[in-house]
Amino acid sequence: MADVNYDFSISTLGPCKVDSPIKLSKTEGDFIANYVTDEEFVRYRLDATMEQVVGPSKRSELLEKAGPREKIFFNPSHVHAAVVTCGGLCPGLNDVVRSIVRCLWNRYGVRRISGIRFGFKGLLSEYGFDVIPLTPVLVDDCHKTGGSILGTSRGGGDRVIEIADAIENLNINIIFIVGGDGTQRGSLEVAEEIEKRGLKIAVVGIPKTVDNDLSFIQKSFGFDTAVVKAAESVAAAHMEAHSQINGIGLVKLMGRESGFIATHTAIASHEANFVLIPEVPFELDGPNGFLHHLEERLRKRHHAVIVVAEGAGQDLLESEGGTDDSGNKKLADIGIYLRDKMSAYFKSIGMHINLKYIDPSYQIRSAPAAAIDSIYCERLGNNAVHAAMAGKTKLIIGLVHNKFVHLPISVVTSKRNYIDPEGSLWRDCIDATSQPILMVNDKEAFLRNSQSKQAGGKKK
Repeated sequence: MADVNYDFSISTLGPCKVDSPIKLSKTEGDFIANYVTDEEFVRYRLDATMEQVVGPSKRSELLEKAGPREKIFFNPSHVHAAVVTCGGLCPGLNDVVRSIVRCLWNRYGVRRISGIRFGFKGLLSEYGFDVIPLTPVLVDDCHKTGGSILGTSRGGGDRVIEIADAIENLNINIIFIVGGDGTQRGSLEVAEEIEKRGLKIAVVGIPKTVDNDLSFIQKSFGFDTAVVKAAESVAAAHMEAHSQINGIGLVKLMGRESGFIATHTAIASHEANFVLIPEVPFELDGPNGFLHHLEERLRKRHHAVIVVAEGAGQDLLESEGGTDDSGNKKLADIGIYLRDKMSAYFKSIGMHINLKYIDPSYQIRSAPAAAIDSIYCERLGNNAVHAAMAGKTKLIIGLVHNKFVHLPISVVTSKRNYIDPEGSLWRDCIDATSQPILMVNDKEAFLRNSQSKQAGGKKK
């Protein structure tokens, strides 16, 4: 059944009348890649039941396929394109920038491409950053290093009028905005302000969140690399723990509200014995609390590895309050908290432990992209250029059912992606770790409280 609450229609700047400089085919069987038309779609919902009848779909229920069009909106010789990377570092940023520049230059013949420095702040006059002219020569090797060749920063996206002014003053026709949900919400507001002014400027987003918590898309770029690097940290923690008397390896990974990195890392490594994520609350004390189960594990196997997502267990400790420059709630440090609680617990029962705490977050964020992410970033960048040159705006490029599609920014940022504690991914994680399904002491009271909170949230 279609998701009637979501409208997947894509905004455009106007009819496409310019012949694309990319010469492709419109027929099958000639060994030449084909153009993509605006009449090619992907269904979002694949789940079905035996009795379900799938009828004709409305345009708003279908996802538009990404790719090069035969007719485009912009004359390439008139285009001034810009690229900006926002938010925290993430593997693959340089790969995306490289892909955008090379596709614009080599495939469409665009010769004015500007790099906006240090995120949205590069568009604010008070910071005084000049744009960087981008060429294929300049970006040719940038994918071999981590970080962002343009620099990045958090915040600034709420200064919509000033950002729109800067885009207009720079005579930019197309802007590619690389960032997560906060960044993309800002880019949508900028696009709407540009639209109010009657300007023909395409705003195209490329989803970047290492936590993989953007909805409607299969994954964000950098996620696979993050899991690869995180698994290396877990392997090191396991080696340390296994080599000590009652060794404990504690690894804190990214995941403010969603535990995808921690969960995938545990399944990939098969060396984690406990995974703690934001979606599954747990208690420390009591006969079914985490500390008791950890003690049991040590008495049986004499070592243990714990993976915790940074947003897990926030109900157990006090946050410092407030938000960061990206508007994210500031979290208390669950890694330090667990380290200290474990040390105190085992000291209180007179049990010797050897605890090693590893936080590889910034090493992971700054790493060059692994091969699988490099491929993904290349294809994201190419499809972003094809969409922009066809005059499409207020969209992001995403992968859905292994197809690259156009998704409205408004839809993608309407909710976050979470692990379903009752779904197959978390079930497989439990199988990999053999940890208890739920580490709470009064399950019935816990479930009543959880259901009450959910009902309260829905009322709001």
